[in-house]
Amino acid sequence: MAGYRGHLAGATVFYGLYLAALALVYSVDQAYRQFSDLELVAIPIALFGLCLMFGLWPDVDTNSKGQNLFYSIFFVVDVVLIATRHTEEAAYLGLFCILPALGKHRGWTHTTWAMLLIPSPLLALPLVLAPDAPLAGLPFYGAAVVGYFSHLVMDGLVVRLPGRRRRAGW
Repeated sequence: MAGYRGHLAGATVFYGLYLAALALVYSVDQAYRQFSDLELVAIPIALFGLCLMFGLWPDVDTNSKGQNLFYSIFFVVDVVLIATRHTEEAAYLGLFCILPALGKHRGWTHTTWAMLLIPSPLLALPLVLAPDAPLAGLPFYGAAVVGYFSHLVMDGLVVRLPGRRRRAGW
């Protein structure tokens, strides 16, 4: 079991591997040329932030740095939604926010199906907002899944790391 620093370190290592894979994919046919210089800097930074955040996400079901981070973000977003009279969206966000608290630690938030499902809005939102670029969210979804996966690996739930035992309940 890793603490938040261990999860951030693990997410950083996994992100490095993910970024190398993306660089390889985008180097084919020089696909990276579709991006401006600013995008070539901003997108990897955003992907790194997502990877770090989702490296902490599974521990939102317990008192943790990840829980503090996410509930602070949720609170600010909820206040903005209420202030802009998007009360229905604020209600759905509130409903979504209480779901981790309904389970036990290392419950549903530490599963592979949650790893694939929780970041799915990053994949689905561009389909709705930019139908002319349906795969625009794929790198962001990938970064979130990689971060989430790093958490599960660091907790010993997917692959047994040397010196760690597999955790029960998965």
